[in-house]
Amino acid sequence: MLPYELFIGLRYLKAKRKQTFISIITFFSIIGIMLGVMALIVVLAVMDGFGHEIREKILGTNAHIVLSKYGSGIKDYREVIKKVEGVPGVLAAAPFASAQVMLSGTGGVAGAFVRGIDPPLERKVSNLQKSIIEGAIDSLNRDAGGRLPGIIIGKELAKNLGVFLDDTITVISPLGDITPVGMAPRVKRFKVTGIFEFGMFDYDSTFAYISLPGAQEFLRIGDVATSIEITVKDIYQADAVAERIEEKMGPGYYAKDWMTMFKKLFSALKLEKLMMFILLSLIVGVAAFNIITTLIMVVMEKHRDIAILKSMGARRSSIMKIFVFEGFIVGLVGTFLGSVCGLLIAHNLGAITGLLERLLGFKAMPGDVYWINQLPSRVDPVDVVIVIGVAMGISLLATIYPAWKAASFDPTEALRYE
Repeated sequence: MLPYELFIGLRYLKAKRKQTFISIITFFSIIGIMLGVMALIVVLAVMDGFGHEIREKILGTNAHIVLSKYGSGIKDYREVIKKVEGVPGVLAAAPFASAQVMLSGTGGVAGAFVRGIDPPLERKVSNLQKSIIEGAIDSLNRDAGGRLPGIIIGKELAKNLGVFLDDTITVISPLGDITPVGMAPRVKRFKVTGIFEFGMFDYDSTFAYISLPGAQEFLRIGDVATSIEITVKDIYQADAVAERIEEKMGPGYYAKDWMTMFKKLFSALKLEKLMMFILLSLIVGVAAFNIITTLIMVVMEKHRDIAILKSMGARRSSIMKIFVFEGFIVGLVGTFLGSVCGLLIAHNLGAITGLLERLLGFKAMPGDVYWINQLPSRVDPVDVVIVIGVAMGISLLATIYPAWKAASFDPTEALRYE
Protein backbone atom coordinates (compact mmCIF):
# COMPACT_ATOMS: atom_id res chain seq x y z
CA MET A 1 0.00 0.00 0.00
CA LEU A 2 1.28 3.47 -0.92
CA PRO A 3 2.28 5.81 1.92
CA TYR A 4 -0.38 8.49 2.28
CA GLU A 5 2.23 11.20 1.66
CA LEU A 6 2.99 9.72 -1.79
CA PHE A 7 -0.74 9.27 -2.50
CA ILE A 8 -1.47 12.93 -1.69
CA GLY A 9 1.56 14.07 -3.70
CA LEU A 10 0.27 12.17 -6.74
CA ARG A 11 -3.17 13.74 -6.33
CA TYR A 12 -1.70 17.23 -6.19
CA LEU A 13 -0.08 16.61 -9.60
CA LYS A 14 -3.55 16.25 -11.12
CA ALA A 15 -4.64 19.84 -11.45
CA LYS A 16 -8.25 20.92 -11.32
CA ARG A 17 -9.66 23.38 -13.82
CA LYS A 18 -8.83 26.37 -11.68
CA GLN A 19 -5.27 25.08 -11.30
CA THR A 20 -4.53 24.81 -15.03
CA PHE A 21 -1.66 27.31 -14.77
CA ILE A 22 0.07 25.12 -12.15
CA SER A 23 -0.37 22.13 -14.47
CA ILE A 24 1.25 24.05 -17.35
CA ILE A 25 4.27 24.96 -15.21
CA THR A 26 4.56 21.34 -14.10
CA PHE A 27 4.49 20.25 -17.75
CA PHE A 28 7.27 22.67 -18.67
CA SER A 29 9.29 21.51 -15.64
CA ILE A 30 9.13 17.94 -16.95
CA ILE A 31 10.01 19.08 -20.48
CA GLY A 32 12.92 21.16 -19.19
CA ILE A 33 14.42 18.28 -17.24
CA MET A 34 13.82 15.93 -20.17
CA LEU A 35 15.63 18.24 -22.59
CA GLY A 36 18.50 18.79 -20.17
CA VAL A 37 19.03 15.07 -19.53
CA MET A 38 18.66 14.26 -23.23
CA ALA A 39 21.17 16.94 -24.23
CA LEU A 40 23.65 15.78 -21.58
CA ILE A 41 23.50 12.14 -22.65
CA VAL A 42 23.82 12.95 -26.36
CA VAL A 43 26.64 15.48 -25.95
CA LEU A 44 28.62 13.26 -23.55
CA ALA A 45 28.17 10.34 -25.96
CA VAL A 46 29.51 12.49 -28.81
CA MET A 47 32.46 13.68 -26.70
CA ASP A 48 33.24 10.10 -25.67
CA GLY A 49 32.85 8.92 -29.24
CA PHE A 50 35.06 11.70 -30.52
CA GLY A 51 37.79 10.91 -28.00
CA HIS A 52 37.57 7.17 -28.70
CA GLU A 53 37.61 7.70 -32.47
CA ILE A 54 40.58 10.06 -32.31
CA ARG A 55 42.46 7.63 -30.08
CA GLU A 56 41.77 4.72 -32.44
CA LYS A 57 42.83 6.77 -35.46
CA ILE A 58 46.00 7.97 -33.76
CA LEU A 59 46.96 4.48 -32.59
CA GLY A 60 46.20 3.14 -36.07
CA THR A 61 48.55 5.59 -37.75
CA ASN A 62 51.15 5.98 -35.00
CA ALA A 63 53.03 3.46 -32.92
CA HIS A 64 52.34 3.16 -29.20
CA ILE A 65 55.96 4.09 -28.52
CA VAL A 66 58.63 5.73 -30.69
CA LEU A 67 62.26 5.03 -29.79
CA SER A 68 64.86 7.51 -31.04
CA LYS A 69 68.52 8.25 -30.46
CA TYR A 70 70.18 11.58 -29.83
CA GLY A 71 72.31 12.46 -32.85
CA SER A 72 71.91 11.25 -36.42
CA GLY A 73 69.64 8.23 -36.19
CA ILE A 74 69.95 4.57 -35.20
CA LYS A 75 72.69 2.75 -37.13
CA ASP A 76 72.38 -0.70 -35.55
CA TYR A 77 68.59 -0.70 -35.71
CA ARG A 78 68.31 -4.45 -36.34
CA GLU A 79 70.06 -5.25 -33.06
CA VAL A 80 68.06 -2.54 -31.28
CA ILE A 81 64.80 -4.10 -32.50
CA LYS A 82 65.84 -7.49 -31.07
CA LYS A 83 66.58 -5.89 -27.70
CA VAL A 84 63.34 -3.92 -27.68
CA GLU A 85 61.22 -6.97 -28.50
CA GLY A 86 62.73 -8.66 -25.45
CA VAL A 87 61.30 -6.01 -23.10
CA PRO A 88 58.21 -7.25 -21.18
CA GLY A 89 55.01 -5.78 -22.60
CA VAL A 90 56.35 -5.20 -26.13
CA LEU A 91 54.53 -6.89 -29.03
CA ALA A 92 56.52 -5.78 -32.07
CA ALA A 93 58.93 -3.16 -33.40
CA ALA A 94 59.73 -1.76 -36.83
CA PRO A 95 62.29 0.76 -38.16
CA PHE A 96 61.50 3.79 -40.29
CA ALA A 97 63.25 6.73 -41.90
CA SER A 98 61.31 9.94 -42.45
CA ALA A 99 61.74 13.42 -43.90
CA GLN A 100 59.75 16.38 -45.15
CA VAL A 101 59.57 16.62 -48.93
CA MET A 102 57.65 18.18 -51.79
CA LEU A 103 55.56 15.98 -54.07
CA SER A 104 54.75 16.99 -57.62
CA GLY A 105 52.01 15.35 -59.66
CA THR A 106 50.15 16.03 -62.89
CA GLY A 107 47.59 18.16 -61.06
CA GLY A 108 49.57 20.05 -58.47
CA VAL A 109 52.32 20.27 -55.86
CA ALA A 110 52.02 19.52 -52.13
CA GLY A 111 54.22 19.25 -49.07
CA ALA A 112 54.33 15.85 -47.39
CA PHE A 113 56.04 13.62 -44.86
CA VAL A 114 57.62 10.68 -46.61
CA ARG A 115 58.34 7.63 -44.47
CA GLY A 116 60.51 4.71 -45.46
CA ILE A 117 59.23 1.44 -43.95
CA ASP A 118 59.84 -2.30 -43.93
CA PRO A 119 56.44 -3.69 -45.09
CA PRO A 120 56.57 -7.08 -43.26
CA LEU A 121 57.46 -5.36 -39.97
CA GLU A 122 55.15 -2.38 -40.56
CA ARG A 123 52.15 -4.73 -40.63
CA LYS A 124 52.80 -5.53 -36.98
CA VAL A 125 52.94 -1.96 -35.71
CA SER A 126 50.35 0.03 -37.72
CA ASN A 127 47.07 -0.23 -39.63
CA LEU A 128 48.59 0.81 -42.95
CA GLN A 129 47.88 -2.56 -44.57
CA LYS A 130 44.20 -2.42 -43.50
CA SER A 131 43.88 1.21 -44.64
CA ILE A 132 45.07 0.70 -48.21
CA ILE A 133 42.07 1.08 -50.54
CA GLU A 134 44.01 0.61 -53.80
CA GLY A 135 47.19 -1.35 -54.36
CA ALA A 136 49.16 -3.27 -51.72
CA ILE A 137 51.84 -2.59 -49.12
CA ASP A 138 54.13 -5.25 -50.63
CA SER A 139 54.44 -3.11 -53.77
CA LEU A 140 57.07 -1.06 -51.91
CA ASN A 141 59.50 -3.96 -51.91
CA ARG A 142 59.68 -4.25 -55.67
CA ASP A 143 60.27 -1.91 -58.59
CA ALA A 144 57.11 -0.89 -60.38
CA GLY A 145 57.52 -2.45 -63.80
CA GLY A 146 61.27 -2.78 -63.17
CA ARG A 147 61.79 0.96 -63.64
CA LEU A 148 60.45 3.17 -60.85
CA PRO A 149 60.24 2.46 -57.12
CA GLY A 150 56.77 2.39 -55.58
CA ILE A 151 55.15 4.95 -53.31
CA ILE A 152 51.89 4.74 -51.32
CA ILE A 153 50.12 8.04 -50.69
CA GLY A 154 47.01 9.22 -48.86
CA LYS A 155 43.66 9.58 -50.58
CA GLU A 156 43.46 13.35 -50.01
CA LEU A 157 47.07 13.79 -51.07
CA ALA A 158 46.33 11.92 -54.30
CA LYS A 159 43.43 14.33 -54.95
CA ASN A 160 45.66 17.34 -54.32
CA LEU A 161 48.29 16.02 -56.71
CA GLY A 162 45.74 14.93 -59.29
CA VAL A 163 47.16 11.41 -59.52
CA PHE A 164 45.76 7.88 -59.51
CA LEU A 165 47.09 4.37 -59.10
CA ASP A 166 50.04 3.66 -61.46
CA ASP A 167 50.63 7.37 -62.13
CA THR A 168 54.09 8.89 -61.70
CA ILE A 169 54.96 11.56 -59.14
CA THR A 170 58.18 13.40 -58.37
CA VAL A 171 59.61 13.56 -54.86
CA ILE A 172 61.76 16.63 -54.13
CA SER A 173 63.94 16.87 -51.02
CA PRO A 174 65.02 20.32 -49.77
CA LEU A 175 68.25 18.69 -48.56
CA GLY A 176 69.87 18.70 -51.97
CA ASP A 177 73.31 18.07 -53.37
CA ILE A 178 76.08 20.66 -53.70
CA THR A 179 76.90 21.47 -57.33
CA PRO A 180 79.30 23.95 -58.96
CA VAL A 181 76.39 26.38 -59.26
CA GLY A 182 75.19 25.92 -55.67
CA MET A 183 72.73 23.71 -53.80
CA ALA A 184 70.47 21.67 -56.07
CA PRO A 185 67.38 19.93 -54.71
CA ARG A 186 67.38 16.15 -54.71
CA VAL A 187 64.74 14.81 -57.12
CA LYS A 188 63.47 11.30 -57.76
CA ARG A 189 60.47 9.85 -59.59
CA PHE A 190 58.18 7.25 -58.05
CA LYS A 191 55.22 5.25 -59.27
CA VAL A 192 51.99 5.32 -57.22
CA THR A 193 51.50 1.68 -56.26
CA GLY A 194 48.98 2.23 -53.47
CA ILE A 195 46.50 4.71 -51.98
CA PHE A 196 45.47 4.58 -48.32
CA GLU A 197 42.71 6.16 -46.25
CA PHE A 198 43.16 6.33 -42.48
CA GLY A 199 40.06 8.49 -42.09
CA MET A 200 42.04 11.39 -40.60
CA PHE A 201 42.41 14.32 -42.97
CA ASP A 202 45.80 15.44 -41.63
CA TYR A 203 47.31 12.03 -42.34
CA ASP A 204 45.46 11.30 -45.57
CA SER A 205 46.60 14.64 -47.01
CA THR A 206 50.24 14.76 -45.89
CA PHE A 207 51.70 11.24 -45.58
CA ALA A 208 53.45 9.04 -48.14
CA TYR A 209 55.27 5.71 -47.72
CA ILE A 210 58.20 4.25 -49.63
CA SER A 211 60.51 1.32 -48.86
CA LEU A 212 63.11 1.75 -46.12
CA PRO A 213 66.08 1.08 -48.50
CA GLY A 214 64.55 3.51 -50.98
CA ALA A 215 64.27 6.22 -48.31
CA GLN A 216 67.82 5.60 -47.10
CA GLU A 217 69.14 5.92 -50.62
CA PHE A 218 67.09 9.00 -51.47
CA LEU A 219 67.92 10.79 -48.21
CA ARG A 220 71.63 9.77 -48.43
CA ILE A 221 71.67 8.55 -44.81
CA GLY A 222 73.10 5.08 -45.36
CA ASP A 223 71.85 2.02 -43.49
CA VAL A 224 70.29 4.09 -40.70
CA ALA A 225 66.78 4.32 -39.25
CA THR A 226 65.42 7.66 -38.03
CA SER A 227 63.49 5.95 -35.24
CA ILE A 228 61.84 2.67 -34.25
CA GLU A 229 58.10 2.37 -33.74
CA ILE A 230 56.84 -0.07 -31.13
CA THR A 231 53.49 -1.63 -30.24
CA VAL A 232 52.66 -2.87 -26.75
CA LYS A 233 50.19 -5.35 -25.27
CA ASP A 234 48.38 -2.80 -23.09
CA ILE A 235 48.13 0.69 -24.58
CA TYR A 236 47.44 2.20 -21.15
CA GLN A 237 50.75 0.81 -19.85
CA ALA A 238 52.74 2.32 -22.73
CA ASP A 239 54.42 4.87 -20.45
CA ALA A 240 55.70 2.15 -18.11
CA VAL A 241 56.94 0.06 -21.06
CA ALA A 242 58.69 3.15 -22.50
CA GLU A 243 60.56 3.58 -19.22
CA ARG A 244 61.66 -0.06 -19.28
CA ILE A 245 62.90 0.33 -22.88
CA GLU A 246 64.95 3.41 -21.96
CA GLU A 247 66.48 1.54 -19.02
CA LYS A 248 67.43 -1.41 -21.23
CA MET A 249 68.84 0.69 -24.09
CA GLY A 250 70.86 2.95 -21.81
CA PRO A 251 72.04 6.56 -22.31
CA GLY A 252 71.61 8.13 -25.72
CA TYR A 253 68.16 6.67 -26.35
CA TYR A 254 64.77 8.15 -25.47
CA ALA A 255 61.28 6.67 -25.86
CA LYS A 256 58.03 8.61 -26.16
CA ASP A 257 54.68 6.88 -25.60
CA TRP A 258 51.47 7.91 -27.36
CA MET A 259 49.98 9.40 -24.17
CA THR A 260 52.93 11.77 -23.87
CA MET A 261 52.98 12.68 -27.57
CA PHE A 262 49.25 13.55 -27.61
CA LYS A 263 48.84 14.59 -23.98
CA LYS A 264 47.61 18.12 -24.77
CA LEU A 265 45.01 16.84 -27.24
CA PHE A 266 43.45 14.35 -24.85
CA SER A 267 43.63 16.79 -21.94
CA ALA A 268 41.73 19.31 -24.05
CA LEU A 269 39.08 16.69 -24.89
CA LYS A 270 38.60 15.87 -21.20
CA LEU A 271 38.29 19.55 -20.32
CA GLU A 272 35.77 20.14 -23.12
CA LYS A 273 33.69 17.19 -21.90
CA LEU A 274 33.68 18.56 -18.34
CA MET A 275 32.74 22.08 -19.47
CA MET A 276 29.92 20.77 -21.67
CA PHE A 277 28.60 18.74 -18.73
CA ILE A 278 28.61 21.81 -16.47
CA LEU A 279 27.00 24.09 -19.06
CA LEU A 280 24.27 21.64 -20.06
CA SER A 281 23.53 20.89 -16.40
CA LEU A 282 22.29 24.49 -16.26
CA ILE A 283 19.31 23.39 -18.38
CA VAL A 284 18.34 20.97 -15.64
CA GLY A 285 18.97 23.74 -13.11
CA VAL A 286 16.56 26.08 -14.91
CA ALA A 287 13.94 23.32 -14.98
CA ALA A 288 14.48 22.88 -11.24
CA PHE A 289 13.45 26.51 -10.69
CA ASN A 290 10.19 25.65 -12.42
CA ILE A 291 9.74 22.83 -9.91
CA ILE A 292 10.28 25.31 -7.06
CA THR A 293 7.74 27.70 -8.59
CA THR A 294 5.20 24.91 -9.11
CA LEU A 295 5.52 23.58 -5.57
CA ILE A 296 5.30 27.04 -3.99
CA MET A 297 2.11 27.70 -5.93
CA VAL A 298 0.72 24.32 -4.88
CA VAL A 299 1.62 25.08 -1.26
CA MET A 300 -0.22 28.41 -1.46
CA GLU A 301 -3.18 26.71 -3.14
CA LYS A 302 -3.32 23.81 -0.68
CA HIS A 303 -2.78 25.72 2.58
CA ARG A 304 -6.25 24.65 3.79
CA ASP A 305 -5.46 20.99 3.11
CA ILE A 306 -2.13 21.35 4.93
CA ALA A 307 -3.88 22.91 7.94
CA ILE A 308 -6.43 20.06 8.05
CA LEU A 309 -3.70 17.44 7.84
CA LYS A 310 -1.78 19.10 10.68
CA SER A 311 -4.91 19.40 12.83
CA MET A 312 -5.44 15.67 12.27
CA GLY A 313 -1.99 14.95 13.68
CA ALA A 314 0.21 14.91 10.58
CA ARG A 315 3.83 15.60 11.50
CA ARG A 316 6.03 18.25 9.89
CA SER A 317 8.09 15.51 8.26
CA SER A 318 4.96 14.02 6.67
CA ILE A 319 3.92 17.40 5.22
CA MET A 320 7.43 17.83 3.81
CA LYS A 321 7.33 14.35 2.29
CA ILE A 322 4.14 15.18 0.36
CA PHE A 323 5.84 17.98 -1.57
CA VAL A 324 9.19 16.21 -1.79
CA PHE A 325 7.39 13.27 -3.39
CA GLU A 326 5.56 15.61 -5.78
CA GLY A 327 8.80 17.29 -6.92
CA PHE A 328 10.59 13.92 -7.04
CA ILE A 329 7.94 12.52 -9.37
CA VAL A 330 8.28 15.51 -11.70
CA GLY A 331 12.07 15.02 -11.76
CA LEU A 332 11.71 11.24 -12.18
CA VAL A 333 9.36 11.53 -15.16
CA GLY A 334 11.52 14.18 -16.84
CA THR A 335 14.72 12.21 -16.21
CA PHE A 336 13.18 8.96 -17.50
CA LEU A 337 11.89 10.58 -20.69
CA GLY A 338 15.19 12.42 -21.22
CA SER A 339 17.22 9.23 -20.70
CA VAL A 340 15.12 7.25 -23.17
CA CYS A 341 15.21 10.00 -25.82
CA GLY A 342 18.92 10.66 -25.23
CA LEU A 343 19.90 6.99 -25.55
CA LEU A 344 17.78 6.56 -28.68
CA ILE A 345 19.38 9.61 -30.33
CA ALA A 346 22.91 8.65 -29.20
CA HIS A 347 22.62 5.10 -30.56
CA ASN A 348 21.21 6.33 -33.88
CA LEU A 349 23.24 9.52 -34.23
CA GLY A 350 25.03 8.36 -37.38
CA ALA A 351 21.78 7.72 -39.23
CA ILE A 352 20.23 10.97 -37.96
CA THR A 353 23.18 13.16 -38.99
CA GLY A 354 23.39 11.36 -42.34
CA LEU A 355 19.73 12.14 -43.01
CA LEU A 356 20.14 15.79 -41.98
CA GLU A 357 23.24 16.15 -44.17
CA ARG A 358 21.32 14.86 -47.19
CA LEU A 359 18.27 17.03 -46.50
CA LEU A 360 20.13 20.26 -45.65
CA GLY A 361 23.15 19.78 -47.90
CA PHE A 362 25.92 20.35 -45.35
CA LYS A 363 28.71 18.32 -43.76
CA ALA A 364 28.45 17.99 -39.96
CA MET A 365 32.09 16.95 -39.50
CA PRO A 366 34.41 18.32 -42.20
CA GLY A 367 37.51 16.13 -42.18
CA ASP A 368 39.88 19.05 -42.71
CA VAL A 369 38.65 20.64 -39.46
CA TYR A 370 37.88 17.79 -37.05
CA TRP A 371 40.37 15.09 -38.13
CA ILE A 372 37.46 12.68 -38.64
CA ASN A 373 34.69 12.91 -41.24
CA GLN A 374 31.64 11.62 -39.36
CA LEU A 375 29.94 12.44 -36.06
CA PRO A 376 30.88 9.67 -33.61
CA SER A 377 28.81 8.46 -30.66
CA ARG A 378 29.80 6.15 -27.82
CA VAL A 379 27.54 5.79 -24.78
CA ASP A 380 29.39 5.28 -21.50
CA PRO A 381 27.07 3.68 -18.89
CA VAL A 382 28.94 5.55 -16.14
CA ASP A 383 28.13 8.89 -17.81
CA VAL A 384 24.45 7.94 -18.06
CA VAL A 385 24.32 7.02 -14.36
CA ILE A 386 26.02 10.30 -13.43
CA VAL A 387 23.58 12.33 -15.56
CA ILE A 388 20.58 10.57 -14.02
CA GLY A 389 22.01 11.05 -10.53
CA VAL A 390 22.69 14.76 -11.09
CA ALA A 391 19.21 15.36 -12.57
CA MET A 392 17.47 13.58 -9.71
CA GLY A 393 19.70 15.32 -7.16
CA ILE A 394 18.87 18.77 -8.55
CA SER A 395 15.17 17.87 -8.62
CA LEU A 396 15.25 16.79 -4.98
CA LEU A 397 17.14 19.92 -3.93
CA ALA A 398 14.45 22.00 -5.65
CA THR A 399 11.79 20.50 -3.35
CA ILE A 400 13.47 21.40 -0.06
CA TYR A 401 12.39 25.04 0.27
CA PRO A 402 8.72 24.57 -0.82
CA ALA A 403 8.43 21.47 1.39
CA TRP A 404 9.88 23.35 4.37
CA LYS A 405 7.52 26.25 3.68
CA ALA A 406 4.53 23.89 3.67
CA ALA A 407 5.63 22.22 6.90
CA SER A 408 5.98 25.65 8.56
CA PHE A 409 2.31 26.60 8.05
CA ASP A 410 0.43 27.36 11.27
CA PRO A 411 -2.85 25.40 11.03
CA THR A 412 -4.73 27.83 13.31
CA GLU A 413 -3.85 30.80 11.08
CA ALA A 414 -4.74 28.85 7.94
CA LEU A 415 -8.19 27.83 9.27
CA ARG A 416 -9.08 31.11 11.01
CA TYR A 417 -10.97 32.55 8.04
CA GLU A 418 -12.32 29.27 6.65
